Amino acid sequence: MAGRIEDYALIGDMQTAALVCRDGTVDWLCLPRFDSHAIFAGLLGTEEHGFWRLGPAHASDAPPPTAARRSYRGDSLILESEWDTPRGTVRVIDFMPPRDGAPQLIRIVEGVSGRVPMRSALRMRFSYGRVVPWVHKHEGRTVAVAGPDSVWFDAETETYGKSLTTYSDFTVAPGERIAFTISWEPSHKQPPALPEPEQSLAATEDFWREWVEHCTYHGPYREAVIRSLITLKALTYAPTGGIVAAPTTSLPEDIGGVRNWDYRYTWLRDAAITLSSLLRTGYREEARAWREWLLRAVAGDPENLQIMYGIAGERELGEAELDWLPGYETSAPVRVGNGAAHQLQLDVYGEVTEALHLAHMTGLARNDYASLLQLKLIRYLEDHWDEPDEGIWEVRGPRRHFVHSKVMAWVAVDRTIKLIESGDADGPLERWRELRDDIHRDVCEKGYDKERNTFTQSYGSKELDASLLLIPQMGFLPPDDKRVIGTIEAIQRELSTSDGFILRYPTQGDDEGVDGLPGDEGAFLACSFWMADDLAMIGRVDEARKLFEKLLSLRNDLGLLAEEWDPRLQRQVGNFPQAFSHVPLIDTALRLTASGAYGG
Repeated sequence: MAGRIEDYALIGDMQTAALVCRDGTVDWLCLPRFDSHAIFAGLLGTEEHGFWRLGPAHASDAPPPTAARRSYRGDSLILESEWDTPRGTVRVIDFMPPRDGAPQLIRIVEGVSGRVPMRSALRMRFSYGRVVPWVHKHEGRTVAVAGPDSVWFDAETETYGKSLTTYSDFTVAPGERIAFTISWEPSHKQPPALPEPEQSLAATEDFWREWVEHCTYHGPYREAVIRSLITLKALTYAPTGGIVAAPTTSLPEDIGGVRNWDYRYTWLRDAAITLSSLLRTGYREEARAWREWLLRAVAGDPENLQIMYGIAGERELGEAELDWLPGYETSAPVRVGNGAAHQLQLDVYGEVTEALHLAHMTGLARNDYASLLQLKLIRYLEDHWDEPDEGIWEVRGPRRHFVHSKVMAWVAVDRTIKLIESGDADGPLERWRELRDDIHRDVCEKGYDKERNTFTQSYGSKELDASLLLIPQMGFLPPDDKRVIGTIEAIQRELSTSDGFILRYPTQGDDEGVDGLPGDEGAFLACSFWMADDLAMIGRVDEARKLFEKLLSLRNDLGLLAEEWDPRLQRQVGNFPQAFSHVPLIDTALRLTASGAYGG
């Protein structure tokens, strides 16, 4: 069985990523890209679906021992795990060097004390655990081949095959270092170059040290902010600048349920708010790369803006179910692709426009096509803002007039008016000012419940929705407006868990709710950070700080967050690590630091 979601560490090379469990098992790795087929899919099934375990030797009928300690080496994505055994202490260093040639996962075993018996067990299964590759020796190297893929295994010890698994048994002494590397290459090409583990380790450490030095945030939450920024960088596909929502698919929002989705794509919403965090912490080059990705992805068809694209801008992300995988803790189905790609979500126009506006306001080099795109998006919204849509949460039930979607349509028009007023674009200013007023009036009349003094999830509904917390943050209404305060307090009453965290919206258990799905889900971490932001904005700064620091305590021992927190099971759920959790963490830290609302 795979470990708990929070038991995993992330390593990656800005093109793909692996998850490493506390017991030294790599249970998830897609090669060569985030969205490629997995060669280790044990995370969503069993060991039969692929894994690579490296740690102290143990009895075959006993579970593998878990590391006594683990941490990232400084501000990097280099994982160090240590085991204390009766024979001594051993350290395993796991990393993926920023790519200069074939993608590699390198594992270095280092003896700390005593003489520790070790074992490497490598079971490669291609196509998400479905295909057993042909494993053979080639000039002293082990290679696994299936169809278009080949994975080369280089070990500084003797290896042997047994039960369709490649093993290595060895003993490590103090100061001794023994390296293992897997490298991917298209099967029709020549073998990849022999790895140089120690040189790659030094280069990887240098890369992360130099990258972190660009961070301009030096407040009291620097450790959490830096780790979140490193995570966001790791989720960026370096060749294009696209940012995946998470490196995993089908980690459940409801353990044992059907709320399992593929997040290895670029959501415009997630990427736009990520751009905001990067710009505010000094990472202009990453922000510029994302803007260029956006312009390429949308080019030629801005009126049909998708909510998500592939990491190179691909439009077709057809959804399928992998019925040979039982799912994480039997949470089925396992899905690849995402059928929500072609949903209508009007809020995306606002998020994209807000991101372009922020890039413009912070002095990112002007791009004329970015301004042209912004104008085209507003011309589309003129004719469509008053239509029902699937909303920010990608509901699979009927379309509705979601209040958040209308608010973000207002944001899109407002930011474009500001662009025209600055003299950097031309457009029908008076007409769009009237449009902005019309949208604002419509929301306040149809999306507000006067009796309860709160905005609602959609026009005519009684349900609440945590996305309403963005109303003051987007400038739709000032924080001291009684309707804003009433909405914040209503969400605290009706969407708060026993732990004080915030649900996205009400779910209906075994019955289908507004999202068209049965089952419940955990507290959505982004929404809980939004609540902390709002509390700070309305002057309840001590309460905001306490909620923020409580959210920080949910991170795993390496500072990583999944999408949600299950208050019943007291554990992280959803895809992991999740950009949409780490971005608001950064934003809330910046807001609390600016307000002086922090302890110690």
